Amino acid sequence: MTPAHHWTARSFLRSAALGLLGFVGLAACGEEPAAEMMTAAPQVVDPNDCQPGYACSSPIPVKAVVVTMFEIGEDEGDVAGEFQLWKERRNLNVQIPFPHSHHDLFLEEETGVLVMVTGIGTMKSTASIMALGLDQRFDLSQAYWLVAGIAGIDPEDATIGSAAWAHYLVDGDLSHEIDPREIPEDWDYGYFARYTDGPNAAERPEPTGELFVLNEGLRDWAYELTKDIEIPDEENLVSERAMFTEHEVARTTPKIIKGDHVAAMTFWHGEMMNDWANHWLDFWTEGEGEFVTSAMEDTGTLQSLTYLDAIGRVDVDRVMVLRSGSNFTMPPPNFTAAEYLLRENEEYAGLEVALEALYLAGSKVVDEIVANWDVYAEDIPSAE
Repeated sequence: MTPAHHWTARSFLRSAALGLLGFVGLAACGEEPAAEMMTAAPQVVDPNDCQPGYACSSPIPVKAVVVTMFEIGEDEGDVAGEFQLWKERRNLNVQIPFPHSHHDLFLEEETGVLVMVTGIGTMKSTASIMALGLDQRFDLSQAYWLVAGIAGIDPEDATIGSAAWAHYLVDGDLSHEIDPREIPEDWDYGYFARYTDGPNAAERPEPTGELFVLNEGLRDWAYELTKDIEIPDEENLVSERAMFTEHEVARTTPKIIKGDHVAAMTFWHGEMMNDWANHWLDFWTEGEGEFVTSAMEDTGTLQSLTYLDAIGRVDVDRVMVLRSGSNFTMPPPNFTAAEYLLRENEEYAGLEVALEALYLAGSKVVDEIVANWDVYAEDIPSAE
């Protein structure tokens, strides 16, 4: 299928889906749709006037969805997780019940920005994104999606507090595994790809959920827009970074960068696991990607968005992933992997700076999109 035919088919699906939603919404209210009503322009309605799981008479148009994964305690006024800065700094004036998922939705009514919390882990993110994507209260057909979450960060590529815009997302769970104590002598890792004969396989099999490739032009546009943002630093991070005497980049100040992501349900840590993550991403991207960040949810999120794109509910070419380093993926010298992981579990050294970086860069992109909606509603921005 040519790009033009692909666009036409996708547009037809969206138009058909939205038309059906309007019809179903009226039917759900027990009314016969009059001919003039079926052709009238849709009216924006309060989502709280609609029952979760059912259609509104007209779906709520959404310009951007901000996807966060967790919150700590309350949504406001205490230790911040990924959602709290968005809640405190934006006019998220409409709370929308979302009982078929992890956390209620919040809408900034005047801009059409919707912010969600998926819950931690691939399982919850997959379910939450699908629940939103199929929620007939919303028109998400032109929405941009920004995944904005913290991550482990590779000290070979960046320092804590830095935020990386991703092109490649690689799943770290879908694989074969043999305990390292039982692997053959010529294997470096016990993890290896399905449909291969071990981690030294020369050729990559066709991905079936192991690899998702984001819109590179949109990623580069977001990076160019945010690369000069100054991320506030903290004194305690200077001493933390200084311990990484063998990694020069880890001792620098935080920046907005480009870098790729491994998503796995297991919170792994250590030099050997870090080597594996670099190998795993290199293998699945055939040498094109660069492992920088590690977290849990993003391949589940992209799997749901990919399925939703196929029926015109969303546009997967409008998805961006921004991950910031709250902690390193391996320890500095003089720490074992276990010691440093347990130390970080008490409190991520770079959490506050990482959250600030996410908001500063993420909100700049979201604000640019909604401020120029007359252009970006139809034309996806690109650095190309």
